Amino acid sequence: MRVLLVEDDANLRFGVAAALRAAGLAVDEAVDLPQADEALFVTAYDCAVFDRMLPSGDAADYVEELRRSGRAVPVLFLTARDTVADRVEGFARGGDDYLVKPFAVPELVARVRSLCRRAPAVSPPVLRVGDVEIDTARRQVRRAGVLLTFTRREFAVLEVLATRADQAVGRAELIESCWDEMAEPQSNVLEVLIS
Repeated sequence: MRVLLVEDDANLRFGVAAALRAAGLAVDEAVDLPQADEALFVTAYDCAVFDRMLPSGDAADYVEELRRSGRAVPVLFLTARDTVADRVEGFARGGDDYLVKPFAVPELVARVRSLCRRAPAVSPPVLRVGDVEIDTARRQVRRAGVLLTFTRREFAVLEVLATRADQAVGRAELIESCWDEMAEPQSNVLEVLIS
């Protein structure tokens, strides 16, 4: 079972990662939301453990967006925020479990194992268009069985086009789906990427 641990406190991250590894879990570590996003983009995890309050932002905001995009990795929030309202908000925004700091390490390990068991046992969805296979969970593309290399943005564009292979997808819609809200629809970013 593979776990992503997102925690900015180095000592806590080291201790939790060591405990999870000792329990037989494979652990990847991230210190902030951009690193977590990159890890989740390229690796299929059975569970993710997020410190709720990171210097790069509230992990609940990120998880909420993750859920909107259709990613279903089980999430456990670690946090010092201990009110009932905080816990309810964590669940409402996409968390599957919530553990308040300080916590007992054996309890954390048990909760992570439980969440990993909830992860889908089926293979991740694979989109097929002709002889192209797009593994959306692992972010891999194969053509006639040969693994191809794509940048993150190229993959995002390909995924949108493949999910709507039977429809025309407009330029503005591609930009809106694959770039942040600051991208100018009149810019040539899409043309540059596709060329």
